Amino acid sequence: MTITGTVARISGAVVSARGLAGARMHDVVRVGNERLVGEIVMLDRDVATIQVYEDTEGIAPGEPVTTTGMPLSVELGPGLLGTIYDGIQRPLEVIRDETGDFIIRGAHAPGLRRDRGWDFTPIARRGDRVEPGDLLGTVVETEVHEHRVMVPPGIRGLIEEIASAGRYTVEETVATVRDDTRLHRVRMLQYWPVRQPRPVRMRLEPTDPLISGQRVVDTFFPLVKGGTAALPGPFGAGKTVVQHQLAKYVNADIIVYVGCGERGNEMADVLRQFPALVDPTTGKSLMDRTVLIGNTSNMPVAAREASVYTGITIAEYYRDMGYDVALMADSTSRWAEAMREISGRLEEMPGEQGYPAYLASRLADFYERAGRMTVLGSADRTGSVTVIGSVSPPGGDFSEPVTQNTLRVVKVLWALDADLAHERHFPAINWLTSYSSYAGTVRGWWAERAAPMWEEYRAEMMGVLQAESELLETVQLVGEDVLPEEDRLVLVQARLIRDGFLIQSAFHPVDTYCTAEKQYLMLELLVRFYRQAREAVAAGVSAAAVGGLAVKSRLERMPFVPNETFPDEYASIKGEIAEAFAGLTAGRPAYGVTMRG
Repeated sequence: MTITGTVARISGAVVSARGLAGARMHDVVRVGNERLVGEIVMLDRDVATIQVYEDTEGIAPGEPVTTTGMPLSVELGPGLLGTIYDGIQRPLEVIRDETGDFIIRGAHAPGLRRDRGWDFTPIARRGDRVEPGDLLGTVVETEVHEHRVMVPPGIRGLIEEIASAGRYTVEETVATVRDDTRLHRVRMLQYWPVRQPRPVRMRLEPTDPLISGQRVVDTFFPLVKGGTAALPGPFGAGKTVVQHQLAKYVNADIIVYVGCGERGNEMADVLRQFPALVDPTTGKSLMDRTVLIGNTSNMPVAAREASVYTGITIAEYYRDMGYDVALMADSTSRWAEAMREISGRLEEMPGEQGYPAYLASRLADFYERAGRMTVLGSADRTGSVTVIGSVSPPGGDFSEPVTQNTLRVVKVLWALDADLAHERHFPAINWLTSYSSYAGTVRGWWAERAAPMWEEYRAEMMGVLQAESELLETVQLVGEDVLPEEDRLVLVQARLIRDGFLIQSAFHPVDTYCTAEKQYLMLELLVRFYRQAREAVAAGVSAAAVGGLAVKSRLERMPFVPNETFPDEYASIKGEIAEAFAGLTAGRPAYGVTMRG
């Protein structure tokens, strides 16, 4: 049932309307003569306060406001992959074809095309008893992804009819299901309210790492499938580049990239790059597994909040099919700023730095929709949603509210450092302030892949980097000359770790992506070099002599050796390390720490 009222008051993106008695919270409404999209965020008798997702300039009191009777929802079905949406799921390419390069107010297009046919292959049969989440059939959505048509939540019963194999649009009925009271017609097109998490059977502990091909992430601060991570950093530290790298290369089945309030040039860079890139896992176009949601900084501020919820709902939909989904939100700070602006126009009591008092709960609700789940359905299917949110703290101040409230709920922190960025050390993830709670979780995964010493090697190299930070304070005061040789070796090794492992070029054709196997072999060589160097120093060799070994330059060039040929390079470097230290310690007793294997 629709209800029509009139505009009473306008304050930026917030509109008050009278005559809407009977409307519900979070109902979508059409505002003004141009039928702008809005959402009810407050009700007082017949007065509704509406958050409008488009520019309200030119709207006048007295213009009509009509409810739709539905909450803000997304359209779910085949055709999502490879599509570029705005924050309220309007397909931008379709809008461009209809209105030109700039979106006009009131422009509308359905999230899924109604005129495209999809080849449906039934799985269920007539007479089968089904429950929410059971598979009715499949559709080939892309060359590498099978779209699984599921029984929507809330529907269970006997299948009376199931469509035969053939081509159908998303609006055509593919199955009818009868329960105790009524007959349900199931289409490939489904709707789901964005603010309501999709139901699951059980939440599981994550076990497998989300491999990104970025060494500092995968080796030192790993993330798991179904985990949560925050990527805070000041302007110019490389947040967007890191997010782009993750979106390009993580071993997830589906990528949902949300540009929430991003600068237009950065989103344009995504739109140019992604169609031309090849997925390293499948060899197909990266867009075949990607949904892009672009809500740029020049778009209405209120739509930023909607864009985040639109993205996470689409991610949950593919999770329910049994896929591993990774969502990148860039950036949640601009989402929070939108909440602050809307809250101010609603005249709500402000919290810290003007943010609304519910900032923490909104952030927690969003990140808690991540996880590895046993999804609905009689079959035992699991899927996951991994959420990676970048944060833009003003001036790089991590004590500000958005960063602090984010860190309370995420399990991984990749802290970007402006000083590292100024030194051209990219990715500028500070290894002293970053952390991961999943290091112990992924230990078994590495052990299964012939990397049983991964945790030990990682801890040893992290110890070197931490020791370096302490020694540098002494060096700044009194100079390096006063340090004993063992400490000088720590400085040599730390520089080697930074130059030969941590620094990774996103723009180098080889170094941009490093396989997990190569990462482990590189780490093993670094540990081998360090342990033999410690033996040599203990036998009387100077740290300067160790730092002058020719093999050290080969270790620094490891990132640029192709993944495919690195095992041969590994064997060669391993042999050269042994020969180099044998020459250094010739005639001296060898004692100290020995290398396993």
